[in-house]
Amino acid sequence: MNTEQLVYYHLGAALAIGLLIGLERGWKERETDEGERIAGVRTYGLIGLLGGGTALLAQVHGPLIIGLAFVALAGVLATVYMLSLGRGSDDIGITSLVTGLLTFVLGALAGQGEPAVAAASAVITTLLLGYKPVLHRWVGALKGMELRAILKLLLISVVLLPVLPNRGYGPWQALNPYAIWWLVVMVATISFVGYFAVKIGGTRKGTVFTGLFGGLSSSTALTLHFSRMVRGGDAALDGMLATGILLACGTMFPRMVLIAGVLNPALVRPLLLPSLVMCCVVYLPAAWYWYSGAPQQAQVMTSLKNPLELKTALGFGILLTLIMLLGKALQSWFGDTGVLALSAASGLADVDAITLSLAQLTQDDLTLRVAALGIVIAAAVNNLTKAGMATVIGRRALAYRVGAPLLLSAVAGMATAWWLAT
Repeated sequence: MNTEQLVYYHLGAALAIGLLIGLERGWKERETDEGERIAGVRTYGLIGLLGGGTALLAQVHGPLIIGLAFVALAGVLATVYMLSLGRGSDDIGITSLVTGLLTFVLGALAGQGEPAVAAASAVITTLLLGYKPVLHRWVGALKGMELRAILKLLLISVVLLPVLPNRGYGPWQALNPYAIWWLVVMVATISFVGYFAVKIGGTRKGTVFTGLFGGLSSSTALTLHFSRMVRGGDAALDGMLATGILLACGTMFPRMVLIAGVLNPALVRPLLLPSLVMCCVVYLPAAWYWYSGAPQQAQVMTSLKNPLELKTALGFGILLTLIMLLGKALQSWFGDTGVLALSAASGLADVDAITLSLAQLTQDDLTLRVAALGIVIAAAVNNLTKAGMATVIGRRALAYRVGAPLLLSAVAGMATAWWLAT
């Protein structure tokens, strides 16, 4: 494009941005009588074009002209807004006023040679304006503890993470504060997403939704809760609750591969087949129970707690640090055997910590084969732990429905991983 064509292109982008935002504003106020609207499609289109034209003038007369035009526009819009309030308008929000100023800024941005950034911002702005009822409904449904949890997640990720040193400390240089805390943030985020997925979708969607997303939060917590419900509840619900437990336990395997793959994509290949085998062995009985009709007899109400607490995050960070340090020590003292023994012990309580630790160690000198085998061992031991939990708490009702598939899954996964490793 020559210079003249670029000018027309930038002005056209500025006008299109204003028309897009004006379309949403005009549609929202379509019921308002003519002459009572603060601004409509034409006005916002002209504001966008004003921003683009002012930006072109600034290239000749200096950037101060953009600031002066912005102040003048703000004064005009504020005056119109005050006059509309004086006429007894019911709309006392300042969204239209702020939107008009933003339209000018985006138009000026397009005129300055950044039409792609300005257009993307305009689309996001229009979506925010159009989804007002949905956003207000979400805010209304948000509990105080959940809002605090969001702020805590921002604290540990946006505030704390960037200031931590990104280098190794301690024996074998095994402790990297930045890497350890980044792993804590990643697991906390995944659990947080799982919690809100259940909350937004609602347990009324049934056992499938609850089990799948409950597994993203904590399959162990869901297994414990559903096992207690089986023990003290209606026997007609046993099949439904067993389905939820198996779905949660099966969801742990893709989550495990995802976490390992984020740290080291090369781990996905040796982990994929064992995880797929274990997942299928758990999911198939769950599908059978579902299609047999038992889960459709009632709704499931979970008591999964908000997973993001600073004490929980700190505790997980300490556990992760100890496992990483022990992993380095056992590898140095006993070789691969020590790492595999640590994997089995860690799987009794948690899979995420050992998965993250072994994936991190592969960036040093731990082989992919040993890391993948260790992760599968931890998952198998964790499956056996949940099988025992369901059998002991849920008794005979869950011993066959849940305990047997989890036991078979552990054996099949171990056999597959051992076959691949050897």
